[in-house]
Amino acid sequence: MAGSGERDRGAATIFVLAVGLAFVAAGLAMASVGTARVGRHQAHSAADLGALAGAAEAIYGQPAACTRAERFVSANGGEMTLCVVDGLEIVVHVQVEVRPMPGLTRHAEAAARAGPVYITIE
Repeated sequence: MAGSGERDRGAATIFVLAVGLAFVAAGLAMASVGTARVGRHQAHSAADLGALAGAAEAIYGQPAACTRAERFVSANGGEMTLCVVDGLEIVVHVQVEVRPMPGLTRHAEAAARAGPVYITIE
């Protein structure tokens, strides 16, 4: 007759495998969150730099300002989805493709505005 120790044989192996799988899943989840955050920061940087570059050309009109903004956004890994020039102000919307996990694609979005600061003296 087999003792109770014989029935538990191999249980520790299954337990260690389950714990290891939990650590791998947690690591993948944290890596996905980190990738998403990096994508968000990349989108913000591309939008900020594109808006600043476009604001320098805003005096020449929307086509010149948006063309320059687009060059800077693209150079920083983004895709410009909207560019609006109002006077000397420019608003740039940017989208960056993020792959948090293999086979999963998301988009991080950001917007930035640049232009002169108007001070009213009363």
